[in-house]
Amino acid sequence: MSAQVKDKEAFQRLSFLYQAAHCVLGQNPENQELARFYCHTQRSISRRLVLRQDPSVKRTICKSCSSLLVPGISSTVRQRRCRGRRWSVVRCLCCGQTKRFPSNPAYKLWAEQPEALLENQPQTDQKPAAPQGPLKEPSAQKTETPSVTSSLQSRPTPRGTAEAGSHMEKGGPSRR
Repeated sequence: MSAQVKDKEAFQRLSFLYQAAHCVLGQNPENQELARFYCHTQRSISRRLVLRQDPSVKRTICKSCSSLLVPGISSTVRQRRCRGRRWSVVRCLCCGQTKRFPSNPAYKLWAEQPEALLENQPQTDQKPAAPQGPLKEPSAQKTETPSVTSSLQSRPTPRGTAEAGSHMEKGGPSRR
């Protein structure tokens, strides 16, 4: 049994807009403005409804001009090495904005890990426990355990801290 997805229609619309942008740009690379419009609309809908997009979708949309980043058509992808780490540098050909992603083949995004998937989460069927009757505590076996607050209240306060605390509540430290 699958859980109902909140805002299912909104996610379907976002998926349609993303696929339409890919289709338009794939058929004719001159239609970058239409693909940009679709991506901008998709982004504004997801912001308005506060919906999280998949990281793979976010990586293929330019943050500054909302262009669809397709390598060879609207972006260039280069492999760079900086400080001993490999990076994939994606540059938008429309606005010149660059994105850097670490090139680690063993790295998995959190969204792609098995514990991130909802169906792999343990099912907790916590129902409020019905009271089985009045709870009676035996008075003969009652032992008092000191709590943190009672131990703090029983300690003597260092000189000056109690006075400063009382003045702070009234509006600030006194100037004597």
